[in-house]
Amino acid sequence: MTLSGFATLSDSNKDMTLEQIRYGIIGCGMMGQEHLRNLALVEGAVAAAIFEPDAAMRAQAQAFAPEAEMVASVEALLAVPGLDALLIASPNDLHVPQIRQIAATRPLPLLVEKPVFTDPADYDALMALDYPAPIWVAMEYRYMPPVAALVEQAQGITGGIKMLTIREHRFPFLEKVGDWNRFNARTGGTLVEKCCHFFDLMRLILQDNPVRIMASGGQDVNHRDEIYDGQPSDIWDNAYVIVDFAGGARAMLELCMFAEGARYQEEITAVGPEARIECLVPGPGRFWPEHLGAPPVPQLIVSPRNPKGPRLIEVPVDATLLEAGDHNGSTFYQHDRFAKLVRGRGKVEVGLSDGMWAVQMGLAAQQAARTGKVVHLDAAGRILAE
Repeated sequence: MTLSGFATLSDSNKDMTLEQIRYGIIGCGMMGQEHLRNLALVEGAVAAAIFEPDAAMRAQAQAFAPEAEMVASVEALLAVPGLDALLIASPNDLHVPQIRQIAATRPLPLLVEKPVFTDPADYDALMALDYPAPIWVAMEYRYMPPVAALVEQAQGITGGIKMLTIREHRFPFLEKVGDWNRFNARTGGTLVEKCCHFFDLMRLILQDNPVRIMASGGQDVNHRDEIYDGQPSDIWDNAYVIVDFAGGARAMLELCMFAEGARYQEEITAVGPEARIECLVPGPGRFWPEHLGAPPVPQLIVSPRNPKGPRLIEVPVDATLLEAGDHNGSTFYQHDRFAKLVRGRGKVEVGLSDGMWAVQMGLAAQQAARTGKVVHLDAAGRILAE
């Protein structure tokens, strides 16, 4: 076992003859193809049917999964016989209507990419959703081995977390089909689209819910001159967000999307009365400059107050998993656990409620940044009126 408690790739598939899981996949753009590459590493997982409306993305998906049946609609995909599970990896604003269509037609175990919704008006509809099968929201960052190691140890090592900081310094948004990720109306906004991962991690690490959010953000370097069909891009490229939690802990997010020169992409630090613990996560290896040699290895650093003496632990990730995606091996670990759920050997680890809380925190942060006011949330995660 690794430090994070996850099986290695070889351990996961070793000495196991597992029943086949046939997946129906909705959306096979950049993230959908990462899912395909990682499904290929999961014992018994098969991409049986794919709906991808873009011809170029469809051709790439067919190359990754030549055995998959390519269909022309969500309706056609749901009619394919023998499916065991579904995956939604379509643009953000399509998630809710597709979930509703699946719920009304063929509610199989569902893995849905984040954010689970983008429009505040969809909150109550999802709360009332009647879906008899498991829904798992794809919060891959939970499953990055160095992050998982921090999550496991942070509360105990720190003596109870009082302050939590998450910093992401990274590259700008990548180009997507039809430039859908350039507009708040389709993404939910940067603090939803990009940062719901981090708000989810805050709740996971602190085991608590937020009550107040303050923020400042904007579009200061990237996208300022981008015009699509006559409309300027309105997504942000940087922000600070401060979150107060019900139990008294506070957390901060620092996002910068014009800092791809950083050695590490994510830095997460938790501090309590006894110690500080941090993890450092490099960005995708394909973006690391070759002239600098091998990419950095993820690290976990524990710094007790007494006796002083930081202890650095490397948390390497299997090279095959790094090649399969841009998320430090986490997409494989997520699929490995989701497959166990589908086979009746596991449970939902990131439920619909978790996904909805993460979106609500992002929406609250964007409102706080736009208005310059503190935004409050109730115990159910609803944004309270001013």
